[in-house]
Amino acid sequence: MADGRKGRREIDVTWPTTSPRPRAVTIGEGLAVLVARPGPLEDSENFQRTAGGAEANVATVLTQLDVDAAWISRVGDDGFGRYLTGHLAARGVDVSAVVIDPARPTAVYVKERGSGSGKATDLADGASRMLYYRTGSAASALSTADLAAAAELLERTDLVHFTGITTALSESATRLTETLAALPRRGKLVSFDLNYRPALWAGRIEQAAEVLARHVRGCDVVFLGADEADAVFGTDDADRLRARFPEPEHLVVKNNEHSVTGFSGTERVEVPALELEITERIGAGDAFAGGYLAALLHGHPLEQRLRFGHLCAAAALTGTGDVAELPSPGALEALAMLDESAWGRVRYSRDVVAENVAS
Repeated sequence: MADGRKGRREIDVTWPTTSPRPRAVTIGEGLAVLVARPGPLEDSENFQRTAGGAEANVATVLTQLDVDAAWISRVGDDGFGRYLTGHLAARGVDVSAVVIDPARPTAVYVKERGSGSGKATDLADGASRMLYYRTGSAASALSTADLAAAAELLERTDLVHFTGITTALSESATRLTETLAALPRRGKLVSFDLNYRPALWAGRIEQAAEVLARHVRGCDVVFLGADEADAVFGTDDADRLRARFPEPEHLVVKNNEHSVTGFSGTERVEVPALELEITERIGAGDAFAGGYLAALLHGHPLEQRLRFGHLCAAAALTGTGDVAELPSPGALEALAMLDESAWGRVRYSRDVVAENVAS
């Protein structure tokens, strides 16, 4: 294992905080997740319950990084909805603005996992596939009325974050996200993650590129997956995307698995991803966004913001479940402050995190 301690700066690894702590609001759909046992789905007699949803995942990363976070959404008046709000509240997320919808159910997805048995309906060992049951969900009824109900919360926040998943849920949700992008800033930032899901745009796929481009241009912080950007905008090249979208102050292009390119005004920085052994890919993009946004709110420079994103994504990739369980903020900062050579030698694991803090 590479020794990432060489080249580490002598620093105080206490995470810098402001007074009061930064505040963020995320807005979007949460889902109850049922994780099948490895093997063909039809053979799984038991399912592990957990929670998912892009904006909910980001909120739980933010609270772990000393950002006060709230989640605005709609859930059904059912056990899954109560589980979701309880799950987030237990992780320090403010769920006071979540609306209980008596007429629509909480969205659910099933995670199918492969065992490599060779059966026709089995996936490869370690592979997974998601089956979504979200049509007509409570969150699909999100609308500008939900923003009006949460006006005080939105006024007090430093940052509002949403994704293209929320935008695609329904026409009323699109109107909500367009309203978010047009919010009077008054010192706050509006953040958007493309998260392009073609299946969610069924019936209005021809609108997707135009709607999503407006969102990119209207927000202050934007995350683009290179593959998704290629599908929507016709290019996966970071510099071409920046030339096409000069409006966001902060533009982050995730270049597949190899690196991330960040733009902050005229500044451009590319940071390579860490070596690691992947356990589960789901939730890594949300963890990256949460890490970057927390570092931004805490005043870190661009390179360190990108490193915090990588580190939080690494925690998700080497863990299980959609929600990243992070090392302490100080432990992550110790790694984010490594010099360039030492950063390039790090192979992420919990042991490496501990070594870099102890050394």
